[in-house]
Amino acid sequence: MSLRDKIDNDYKSSLKSKDKNKISTLRLILSAMKDLDISNRSGPNKKETDDDDIKKLLKKMIKQRNESIELYKKSNRSDLLEVEKNEVNILSSYLPKQMSEDETKKICKETIDKIGAASLKDMGKVMGELKKKYSDTIDFSKAGIIIKEFLNKWWSIQKSI
Repeated sequence: MSLRDKIDNDYKSSLKSKDKNKISTLRLILSAMKDLDISNRSGPNKKETDDDDIKKLLKKMIKQRNESIELYKKSNRSDLLEVEKNEVNILSSYLPKQMSEDETKKICKETIDKIGAASLKDMGKVMGELKKKYSDTIDFSKAGIIIKEFLNKWWSIQKSI
């Protein structure tokens, strides 16, 4: 079953069960998917919207919600904070399970060692390698911070020798 079909089916079942929170979030997803379909049909690169496009869309929506969550935390808006967290949970349920921070650190370290990255100039190579292998399961905002940390430590050690 495609991701689009799963979202459609979940929307229909949430309508039947009258789950208002899930209905509104799924409507947002469906609306964004229709916009994506329209943009994919127009322009020079016409194509059908596939599961990868929908996953990218969901990740973008999660990122937007996470930014809102940070703002709501700073302004002590717990009512809006809960709504956004609920939306993130629903959106995340359609994506493959993300790696934990420890797993991400381990994979980043292995990739840095494999490539032989020695400075921040090599960060693009490391990120490119991670995207090839782990594009669905790794949070690249966390991975970027971890990679910088590892490369800065390595660079500091090399300069002190």
